[in-house]
Parts: sequence; structure tokens; C-alpha cells
Amino acid sequence: MLRSGEQPPGSSPESAFFTTTLAAHGFLDPHTPPVPWEARAIEVGATRLPQRAGGAQLAQLWERDRYLGQLESPSLQQLGEYFSFAAIAPQRDVIRQDENGSFMAVVLSGQIAVERQQPWGERMRLAQTRPGDLLGEMSLLDGGPRFSSCTTLTDCEIGVLSAEALDEMMVKNAPLAAKLMALLARKLSFRLRAISVRLGEEQHT
Repeated sequence: MLRSGEQPPGSSPESAFFTTTLAAHGFLDPHTPPVPWEARAIEVGATRLPQRAGGAQLAQLWERDRYLGQLESPSLQQLGEYFSFAAIAPQRDVIRQDENGSFMAVVLSGQIAVERQQPWGERMRLAQTRPGDLLGEMSLLDGGPRFSSCTTLTDCEIGVLSAEALDEMMVKNAPLAAKLMALLARKLSFRLRAISVRLGEEQHT
């Protein structure tokens, strides 16, 4: 008979951390681990930007966002501490379709094309970003395959939040992490509905 707080034999405690939960439950193929931002940054030749300036730019953009603008100004300033910031040249893949992801990006400047390769071979452009837009937040939350590719069209500056940084936020500032995840989920739901409508229209044309 188990005492209070004991785990059944062979089981492991439930983890709330994004870097461990999915792997522990077998949701991720060990042969296709998530692509971390550090590896992608080297691959695309990203140039690191100053933390303070990037954080200030991120806060200014998100203050005007319909969802993330619900965070108070001090919270927006604190968020910048968990992001890294980089400049990327045109025609670089920040995110690739179907790879497992462990980070999301926020467009600070420039334009990025969001495209999806359809099963019948057509490459469909789903969106072209504006400053403040999010990329890859779904894979940050679940560690699963990327829905689309995101390619820079111009010189761009982005902010990046990794799964490790989100875990750190959960430890150091749990209320802020909870607010951010709730707002990201709401914003993601709205965007997926819009994409579903777009894909449905394309299939009937």
C-alpha cells in the first residue's frame, strides 16, 4: 500500500518543465531531438544583439499587441531578461517545417515568410510577418514538429525564447511564466483558426 506522496513502482514524478516532460513520456522520437536555437543560430550566421536594447524593443512591440499587451509594463521588462536577441541576413531559415522545436522567435524588425509544403508538393505562403509577430510558439510549448518554415526575406532582428529559458522563468518567476503561457495559448489558438480557414479556402479553389 502506497503512503501519501509515494510513487507507484517503476513510475517517475510528473515534471512541469518543458525540457523534460515530453521526453520522459516518450512523446519525442529520440532519433530526431529538438533543434536548439544555439545550433540554428550558428547555421544561419546570426549575430548576437545587446540584451538590454533587445528587451526594450520587445517590450515596446508587445505593449501594442492585442494579447501580450495585457501584461503590465514591469512584466514586459522582466520578460526581456529571458530572451536572447539576434540579427539575421535574408534568405535564412529560422525555423524549418517538420523539425522538432525547442524555441520560439519574436520578430523585432524585418520581414519573414511563413510557408508550408503541402502533401501534393505546392509550397504555400501562409503569412508574411510584421514586427511583434510570434514564430514557433506551438513547438516551444509541446516540443513537437514545426507546422511551417519561417524564412527571412530581409535583414531581420529577432528575440528568441528557448525551452530552457522558459523553465528558468518558471523557477524564478512562476506567476510571470503562467501569464505568458496563457497569453501565448490564446494567441496561438486565434492564429491556428485563421490558418485553418485559409487552408480550407485554398483546397476549394
